[in-house]
Amino acid sequence: MTNQLNSISLANAVSQLSKLPGIGEKTALRLALHLLRQDKETAIALGQSIIDMRNNVTYCSRCHNISESEICEICSDHRRDEKTICVVETIKDVLTIESTREFKGLYHVIGGVISPLDGISPSDLEIESLIKRVEQEGIREVILALNPTIQGDTTNYYIFRKLAPYDVEISILARGLSIGNELEYTDELTLGRSIQNRIPFSETFHKDE
Repeated sequence: MTNQLNSISLANAVSQLSKLPGIGEKTALRLALHLLRQDKETAIALGQSIIDMRNNVTYCSRCHNISESEICEICSDHRRDEKTICVVETIKDVLTIESTREFKGLYHVIGGVISPLDGISPSDLEIESLIKRVEQEGIREVILALNPTIQGDTTNYYIFRKLAPYDVEISILARGLSIGNELEYTDELTLGRSIQNRIPFSETFHKDE
């Protein structure tokens, strides 16, 4: 489609927009034409905001959440419970849990789940850095808040085994969450109750497994 456009600048814009997830060429063209109908200041502001985001936003060296400094605002907030860590898959899960206002501890974003079929192994995730935090920060509780999928449960169990040598309580969200549902699409009330009513992870499988 882009080679049919009689404007190189428009074709370039469509090509770049179509690289975004979920955006095909038709949608990219519609967005580009929409921007053309706006005043220049609107388009410039959009472009500048993207440039600023890319230049200024990085990842927290402690929890791997987004941040504009080495340590994110949540990790820097001394009002938080620094001895409790909630382990999540993605940054979106941090935002989802924060929206419930039920969790007052810190986070650790591991960046996904173990999935051999997709070529994702434990070494591809931020699991070792989680272990180091438990070792060095005197963590009392680790809450496993991964999505309730087969891959999520596999990753939960792997983390549980890795943390077994340490004196730390390991809990999991109460199963008010439907199997297969992502945290991002769970309503705040259900998620909040799942955090409040979390249970020891060891109670979720048979002792002889």
